[in-house]
Amino acid sequence: MKRPIKANVSWVGYLDWELESFHGDDYSIFNGSSQNAYLIEEEKTVLIDTVWIPHRFDFVENLEKEIDLDKIDFIVANHGECDHSGALTALMEKIPNTPIYCTQSAVQSLKGQYGDRGWDLRVVKTGDTLDIGHGKQLVFLEMKMLHWPDSMATYLTGDNILFSNDAFGQHFAVEELFNDKADQCLLYKEAIKYYVNILNPFSPLVKRKIEEIKGLDLPIDVIAPSHGAIWRENPMQIVEQYAIWADAYQENQITVCYDTMWEGTSKLAHAIANEIHNQSPETVVKVFNVAKSDKNEVMTEIFKSRAIALGSPTVSNSILSSVAGFLEFAKQLKFKNKRAAAFGCYGWSGESVKILKEKLAEAGFTVTEEEIRSQWNPGKADFAQVPALVKELIAK
Repeated sequence: MKRPIKANVSWVGYLDWELESFHGDDYSIFNGSSQNAYLIEEEKTVLIDTVWIPHRFDFVENLEKEIDLDKIDFIVANHGECDHSGALTALMEKIPNTPIYCTQSAVQSLKGQYGDRGWDLRVVKTGDTLDIGHGKQLVFLEMKMLHWPDSMATYLTGDNILFSNDAFGQHFAVEELFNDKADQCLLYKEAIKYYVNILNPFSPLVKRKIEEIKGLDLPIDVIAPSHGAIWRENPMQIVEQYAIWADAYQENQITVCYDTMWEGTSKLAHAIANEIHNQSPETVVKVFNVAKSDKNEVMTEIFKSRAIALGSPTVSNSILSSVAGFLEFAKQLKFKNKRAAAFGCYGWSGESVKILKEKLAEAGFTVTEEEIRSQWNPGKADFAQVPALVKELIAK
C-alpha cells in the first residue's frame, strides 16, 4: 500500500523481513531489508524504480490497488540491477508505452537482463530535467559506479527529495520507514556495513560525487534510498558520514583474523591480541576465525581498523582455502592506509606466511617485516616474537 513520504510522494516498495542474503550469498542480512520504490503524484504521475524480481507480481498487484496504472506518465529507472528493475517486466506488460527515463548505460543493462522488449527508453544525463507540473521538476544526476555504471539519482524540486538509489542505503527493514523511527544503533551498524561491502571499492568516486552534490547547492529535506531507512531527520548526516568513510577511514582498532587446523595458529592469534592490549591499552581489538565468522561483518571491522594481523597454517604448500577466499574479498574492497602482519604454523614446508604477506600487499595493505612462522605447535621461542611483531604493527 502507499505510505506517505512528503507532500504528494509515497513509498510503494517491498519490506522483506525474511531476506537472509543478497548478491547471491555474498552479502549477509540479519535485520531484513527493503526494496524502496516511490510514487510521485503531481500533474504528472511518476514511478521511481520498482522492486526485485521475486516480488514483481505482488508489486504490480498492490500498485493497481492504489492507482490506475494507465495514469502513470513516466517511470524513472535509477539503476538497472534486478532488485530495482525486477518488476518492470510485469508492469510494462500492462502499460507498454510508458516512457522509462534512465542513463545510457542503463539502456544496455535493462536490455541485457530482460531482452529488447521495445520499451520507450529515454536517456538522461546529469543536469537534465523533466517537468511534472505544479512548478516541480525532476533533476537527474548520474552516479556512475555507485555502484554500477548505469546508476543515477533523481532530485525532486519543491519537495527537495533526493532519490539516491543505492547510495546512502542499508540492507535493513524498518517498518516505520524513516531514520528517526529506526533503532539508531542498528541503523548505523547496517549503514556502515553496506558502505564497506558495496561502496568502499568506489570511495574516490564517492568523494567526488559528494562534492558534486554539494556544489549543486540543492536544498535536501529528504534522502530516499532504494534500501533501508529514508533519511528525513537531518538527512545530510548520512552524506557527511559517507564523506568521512570515503577518506581512508579508520579508528583506533586492530583486527586479528585467522583460520587454524590444529589450534597452533589460533594460539598465536590470541597471543597477538593480548599483546596489542599490553602495548596499546586504548586500542580496540577484535579477533575472528574467518572460517566461522560472517565475512561481511569481519570486513566491516577491518574497515574500522588501522591494522590487521592475519594467520593461516601451511596446507599443501599454500594457505587454507578459507583464508584465501577472505583475502580475495579484501582485495576487492580496496582498503586504504592500513597495515598488516602475517603469522602461521607449519609442519614441514612452511610457505603460508610468505603467501599471506604477498597477498596482503596485493590487497593494498602495508605489510610489516616482522612475522611469526611457528613449526608444529608454537612454543616459548615463537611467543617471544609476538611483542616485536605487535610493536611494528601498531606503529603510527
